[in-house]
Amino acid sequence: MRSSPAAIPFLSATLLAAALLAGCGSGINLDEPIEGPVWRLDQLGGEPVAPSGDPQRDPTVQFDRRNGRVNGSGGCNRLSGTFERSGSTLKLSQLASTRMACADPALGTKEAQFFAALQATTSYRMQSPTRLALLDAGGRTVATLSTTR
Repeated sequence: MRSSPAAIPFLSATLLAAALLAGCGSGINLDEPIEGPVWRLDQLGGEPVAPSGDPQRDPTVQFDRRNGRVNGSGGCNRLSGTFERSGSTLKLSQLASTRMACADPALGTKEAQFFAALQATTSYRMQSPTRLALLDAGGRTVATLSTTR
C-alpha cells in the first residue's frame, strides 16, 4: 500500500502530536492515585514545615479510596472527612477534628492553617511520584506534602 504525498505531512503531524501528548508536562500521570500512602506536610503557603522529630506530631493526611474518607493529623488534633477525586480535581468536605489544646501555640497556629488549606483545596498536582501539591480555586499551591511510598 502506497501513501500519497499529501498523507505524509498529515501522518507526521499526527505522530508528532501523539508523541507530544505522551511526553507532556512532567511525565507524571494526572490521574495517578493519591490514595494509600500517608502524606506528610512539607510546605504550607510557600513556607517550609520542618519535621517535628516525632512522627506522631507531624501534620499528615491519608486518602482511602475504598470509602472516600480522608484521615490525618494537624500535629495536635486528629482530622477526618470525605473526599472526591476525578483527574486532578480534589474536593475535601465534611472535615472535622478533635479539639484538644496544643501545648505549643505555634503548632496550634500551623495546624489551623493546615486545616484551612485542606478546606480550600480544589485540585492537586503530582510534582513527583512522592510529592503532592494541593491547589486552591485560583491554582495557587496552598500546601505541599510528601510520602516515602
